[in-house]
Amino acid sequence: MHIGLVGVVLAAAQAASTATPVPAPQKPAEKPAEASTGVSAVTVTADAPAVRTSIDRRSYSVSGDLSAQSGSIADALRNLPSVEVDVQGNVSLRGDPSVTILIDGKPSGQFQGDSRGQALQSMPAERVDRVEVITNPSAEFRADGTGGVINLITKKAKGAGRTSTLRLTGGDSGRGGVSANVGYNSGKLSASGDVNYRRDPASQTEYERRQQAAIDSEVKTKTQLDLENLSSQGSVDYDVTDKLRIGGEARVSRVDFALDNLGATTRKDASGALVQAYQRDLTIRQRRDNAAISGNLRRKFDGDGHELTLKISYDVVDDNRTRTGHTVGLLPTATSVFDQQRLGYDTRQTDLKGDYVRPMGAGQTLKLGFDLQFDDNGYDNEGLRGPSLAGLAADPTLTSQFFYEQQLSQAYVTYERPVGELTVLAGLRYEQSKLDLTALGHRTDNDTARLMPSLHLSYTLNDRQKLTASYSQRLQRPGPFDLNPVPFFLDPLNYRVGNPALKPQHTHSFELGWQYRKAPTMALATLYYRENEKVVTDIVSDIGGGVFVTTKANAAQTRNGGLELVLNGKLTPKLTYNVSSNVFWVEMDGSNLGFPSKRSAVTAQGRAGLSWQVTSKDLLQLNGFMAGKRLTPQGYGMPFAAIDLGYRRKINDSLSLVVTVQDALDLYRDKQVIKTPALNSVVVRDFDARWLRVSLAWTFGVGKGRKDPGFDFQGPGGPQ
Repeated sequence: MHIGLVGVVLAAAQAASTATPVPAPQKPAEKPAEASTGVSAVTVTADAPAVRTSIDRRSYSVSGDLSAQSGSIADALRNLPSVEVDVQGNVSLRGDPSVTILIDGKPSGQFQGDSRGQALQSMPAERVDRVEVITNPSAEFRADGTGGVINLITKKAKGAGRTSTLRLTGGDSGRGGVSANVGYNSGKLSASGDVNYRRDPASQTEYERRQQAAIDSEVKTKTQLDLENLSSQGSVDYDVTDKLRIGGEARVSRVDFALDNLGATTRKDASGALVQAYQRDLTIRQRRDNAAISGNLRRKFDGDGHELTLKISYDVVDDNRTRTGHTVGLLPTATSVFDQQRLGYDTRQTDLKGDYVRPMGAGQTLKLGFDLQFDDNGYDNEGLRGPSLAGLAADPTLTSQFFYEQQLSQAYVTYERPVGELTVLAGLRYEQSKLDLTALGHRTDNDTARLMPSLHLSYTLNDRQKLTASYSQRLQRPGPFDLNPVPFFLDPLNYRVGNPALKPQHTHSFELGWQYRKAPTMALATLYYRENEKVVTDIVSDIGGGVFVTTKANAAQTRNGGLELVLNGKLTPKLTYNVSSNVFWVEMDGSNLGFPSKRSAVTAQGRAGLSWQVTSKDLLQLNGFMAGKRLTPQGYGMPFAAIDLGYRRKINDSLSLVVTVQDALDLYRDKQVIKTPALNSVVVRDFDARWLRVSLAWTFGVGKGRKDPGFDFQGPGGPQ
């Protein structure tokens, strides 16, 4: 089948290359939104975030966000419409955490597994030029991610000649970093590279209270975290001829993570008498190395936009962790027990992707593509217990190997054409997953195959307004940790275990939209509705003795819908605003979770930003966000909010200063409630989220003589 998929695309390309060229239709020129200057210049502007919309996506420039000047990708995403990012780097789109994150249209091992939030917090935002937010993707995009797709478009060298930037960042509590990038452009060659170092220590306190049966438990912990990241990447593109371009990219990164946790647990019976008390120290030392290499080829044929692209990539992650725990029993008798888990996670991902675009005349475009992905992952878990560190001995119940092998075959076709003022984009995608799992001496097959259609419509009312409508089918495949059946020891009262029988979550997604543009104002309104089947969710169970096990299950059926509003513009020539809000309804059928009936709730979330161009050299920014009470399968999450401040000073044409304060009013707290007939639990996490950063950027060797290509979309196609 794999050869057949490749053959279809190559055959189509060969046939098209010999066909009579059909000129692409000429559309009225639209003033491009401001593009990032890449590595080549220092700018100070109070313009709203540059936004472009096409029939199936929105693209946001992040160059004007001061959080992106010195912060992480998580900081930059937090200020975009539709996107929600908590303080731990966990991302959701319109409340759905099942989000696929791509880099330049390709999957990356660093954004998979339980360290995805950590990767988003460690990757510098200045590496990214813009972000594509795709809440209802067409069949062109892989179906993973029921919430949608976030595509991070990295910066490329711009301007003829050499361009370079050096940035130094310092902050409170030992936070800081240094980064440097360089780019070069000539007539045929384009190359860029960068190196980045970041350190972000933080602290956290946590309180948990559980009530089940006749036992009332309280857990209080204090945690100190330290995150260091060293990364580098380089890319090169060379035009062999006017129609043939070849290129390559290499990326390496190392994340060192340290956690030191001190906790105290007490348990009381129904009369309030103390029946158990212990203290527990936990240290985690983690080193996560990621390396990726890719090559690409683009062949243009006669006719504007007629091309074939092929990309091959190999991505490796080597993740080693040591978790060392010390539990001191105070009641009923004094005891001291040590435990340690030595974890080795090795993942290998190979991906071959091809896309063929063929303009068919009169605004018609045919796209064909395939994507072959191979995953070969191994997870080693060596568990030990003993009366002392020197006396640790292997514990067979905590020692295991888990192997995850997946062959993912994908193919798609989309066809776009205008019908009067209506533009239609129809697509069909086929995905087949052959999944082999090996654990506890048993091998399990978990194969799936599915055809998924999509339909996007755009109707032009006039030169300022458009209406849109779309439908797509999506799915969310369980991750390796969700499928691993080997128990994982967290602490004496908590275990985690996967479920190898999990099936992908399926989603039917509908959207209706309205768009208005009249410079400098842009307004978007979107009504959306989703039905989710076989929802994969956490299930917490009491297995006796006050011990809880968290596992995954296809446990709930959910429906949700809402209205999202986005408004960007200027209040005065120097004062720019951007506002977005999302009011949505969620219904969950939790009958198989112990609830007597369906549960539903209405939630609101929003963000607002102001940029004030005080002088030609000084810019002030204020950004705030809020999320309301959120329904979860076994309870709910309480509201949270934060306010960020930023200031930029253009010292001269080569030097600029940026000062940012995250969570300036110290508002952020995370409170999660589980409330079922058998279990009540409240967890409150108070993060040290208030950060101060000062960044100094020096730009030199600015290339000249080559016009910036402007703000375009990733991959074939363009804005509508």
